[in-house]
Amino acid sequence: MITPTIVLVHGAFADSSSWNGVIEQLRAQGFSVVAAANPLRGLDSDAAYIASVLDSIEGPIVLAGHSYGGSVISVAAASKSTVTALVYIAAFIPAEGESALELTDRFPGSTLGPTTRSTSYPLPDGGTGTELHIHQDEYPRQFAADVPAPAAELMAITQRPVAIDALRQPATAAAWRTIPSYALLTTDDKNIPVESQRFMAERAGAQTVEVAASHAVAVSQPTPVADLIALAAKA
Repeated sequence: MITPTIVLVHGAFADSSSWNGVIEQLRAQGFSVVAAANPLRGLDSDAAYIASVLDSIEGPIVLAGHSYGGSVISVAAASKSTVTALVYIAAFIPAEGESALELTDRFPGSTLGPTTRSTSYPLPDGGTGTELHIHQDEYPRQFAADVPAPAAELMAITQRPVAIDALRQPATAAAWRTIPSYALLTTDDKNIPVESQRFMAERAGAQTVEVAASHAVAVSQPTPVADLIALAAKA
């Protein structure tokens, strides 16, 4: 059996370093790992970029996504025969036609909206786009409540903003319909309510585990995250 490469896709308000603790544990188990830089500009373009990363890797792949990264991997893995499993970490698992914002609001409990601020940025066509940040002083409580305060404060400063269009854009594919899926659900999540996570995981037929953790579970509790990804890779 060929050991798959693990490809990790971060979500909004984070970057690839959010996977550092998970990467250490996966590498210790002998896995090759790629932490892809998610552009966070638009679902179609983000998925196309991640699909190009997948095309550059030889052999089987286990694809894991956190938060909005779950939407990206659901689209990027469509028609990719090399992807053997999808792993959703406190993530969106959209069906065709669903957006991240729609799924966030399907069940009550998210407090993300009031903690964000918007800024404008120029587009290549001469127009402007809007991107979201979480207020730095609210980031630890909203996104990373179980991360040690010094680390959470650094995460607040280094967070990657997301284009609002990326969160509004509906998914054009749902790779979980044909690829075995796994999901780690975070019961103390203030970004994606756990009821929304449960709904999506059950619909996808995903093998699930629940962890009492914030949205930043890959930082605060990398062991159960790495364990689930390893399980998917060994299945």
